[in-house]
Amino acid sequence: MNKIFFIRHAKAGDRERWTEPDHLRPLTEPGFKQSEALVSLLAGEEIGTVLSSYYLRCVQTVEPLARARELDVEHHDALVEGASTRDAVALIEGASESLALCTHGDVMGNVVAHLQDSGVDGAVPSLGKKGSTWVLTVDGGRVVRASYLEPPA
Repeated sequence: MNKIFFIRHAKAGDRERWTEPDHLRPLTEPGFKQSEALVSLLAGEEIGTVLSSYYLRCVQTVEPLARARELDVEHHDALVEGASTRDAVALIEGASESLALCTHGDVMGNVVAHLQDSGVDGAVPSLGKKGSTWVLTVDGGRVVRASYLEPPA
């Protein structure tokens, strides 16, 4: 059994006011605080690999966690904004170890809706604030349980 920590990126700058390419939009000061607090939120949890969308705000969200674990942040296309639900679910259910995954609101919402439709206990697609985490329990290549962690303060 593995736990997948499915994290929505922390608070980032306003999409409407950002004039550069969206993938370069960084975290705000509150977002950086959320990213630092993620370290203590997940303290004591086993995490073998940290994967993220390549978007700067996602990478910045999990950098403190990866640094605390002496891990690298690896990019994965199944976590990028607009990624297919099928690819994201395959990444989660195909994990051979416990992972921290950082993604975007659309991917998170679609995956959790898929889990709810599949009858996974605890999956509620309306939850998913910036900086929040879904703890997904994978057993035998299937998500069997989902629990929601509010964003760290």
